[in-house]
Amino acid sequence: MKICFKILVLVAIAANCLNCGAQPAATGPRPEPEAGAEPVDEAPAAAPRPAAENLGGYLPILLDKRVGLVVNQTSRVGAAHLVDTLLASGVDVVRLFAPEHGFRGGADAGAVIQDGTDTRTGLRIVSLYGRNKKPTADQLRGLDLLVFDIQDVGARFYTYISTLHYVMESAARYGVPVLVLDRPNPNGWRTDGPLRQPGYASFVGLDPIPVLHGMTVGELAHMINGEGWLGEGLFCKLGVVPCTAYNRASSYELPVAPSPNLPNQRSVYLYPGLCFFEGTAVSIGRGTEAPFQQYGHPQLPETGYGFTPRPGPGASNPKLNGTYCHGFDLRNLPLAELRARPGLDLDALLYAYRALNERGVDFFTRPDFFDLLAGTDQLRRDILAGKPAAEIRAGWAEELAAFRELRRPYLLYE
Repeated sequence: MKICFKILVLVAIAANCLNCGAQPAATGPRPEPEAGAEPVDEAPAAAPRPAAENLGGYLPILLDKRVGLVVNQTSRVGAAHLVDTLLASGVDVVRLFAPEHGFRGGADAGAVIQDGTDTRTGLRIVSLYGRNKKPTADQLRGLDLLVFDIQDVGARFYTYISTLHYVMESAARYGVPVLVLDRPNPNGWRTDGPLRQPGYASFVGLDPIPVLHGMTVGELAHMINGEGWLGEGLFCKLGVVPCTAYNRASSYELPVAPSPNLPNQRSVYLYPGLCFFEGTAVSIGRGTEAPFQQYGHPQLPETGYGFTPRPGPGASNPKLNGTYCHGFDLRNLPLAELRARPGLDLDALLYAYRALNERGVDFFTRPDFFDLLAGTDQLRRDILAGKPAAEIRAGWAEELAAFRELRRPYLLYE
């Protein structure tokens, strides 16, 4: 039987009731606007704050427990790292778990992360992007609680939410509760794109959600649990400490780059649409000073702008390394204009396909990976068929509406 979740009462967490089973309010959240409509809610007057900054909301839960932390460079309490803050507060932090890009967030996308030791604290770092992506029984042994605090960017193929899924799965299997310190979704006002279809599950898309899911990590955690997506009847004992002053209309600028190739807010806004180029011949500027803020290829028509990818931090062997690419500079797009885009931007993808196809260039150089990013082969087939963006979007409109309804009981923020 499906279990619905709402915000976890912190008194209940303190009483060790981490397997939240509260029913949603009878009225439920207000309907989400369709793509192209204005948001229903006004952004709160106060600036959104991640849960990690609300120490009083979770510190009492941790003080008598042996704690493991799933964290990276985004796990901040103001200017300090969560690890340092908790240790200074007397919390018994036993072990650290690092996702893709590592504990300090400097590794290339897809690069294997090794286990290690944090030189500052002496704590053991267990990689969840190395020999295993799921914590093992041995790695969880001796822990009373796992705390997950990592900044997501709101796109299904951004792998931190896959790490969340696997952490919850192992925690459920080995009887360790999970506490999520929620963080705002910087793309939270948008819900769009195809849902991940059966047969296309991978680390860049574990759960059947759209590319832009419009949910926070805490909301997704409740949904993963409630929909039975952990599999084998597993159910994670879960608590979520909410953000403050946040709703889906909020504008939230990330204070720390979430990964090496998303260096600023503009790249975070552009990422969901440009990431599809990773499965094609086109470069999105890895190996330049502006990744995910430009795109190009040697055979695109001359535009008066171009760039040459070269090895560097976060891009040891970039696509089209050392080759001049004609392309487009997106760094001057105003942030307000990017926030005004209601859904997934397909314009650059469709333009580049048409332009390169006319010149006989093999566009889909990694078709299988492109399909994993899309969560389906339908998007690639639609592009090959020459469909315009509006017709492509119409193809996923029905399943997107069903997802919005399905996620309704798990939303913590109006």
